[in-house]
Amino acid sequence: MAKGCIKCGHTEATVKEIATTGTGLSKLFDIQHNQFKVVSCKNCGYSELYNKKSSTGSNVLDFFFG
Repeated sequence: MAKGCIKCGHTEATVKEIATTGTGLSKLFDIQHNQFKVVSCKNCGYSELYNKKSSTGSNVLDFFFG
């Protein structure tokens, strides 16, 4: 299995966190209870979202790079 970004093969990435609203009342009251880690390739910008509750920082990069 190849290592690096699946789009361009670059081996450096950034990890950021985002929070989003759900549906129904959480959307109405702007309650952001869905949390994700966003892994983005530093070269081409390709990004993937990972559920923050089910992953850790190092595991997220392992998933992204294969």
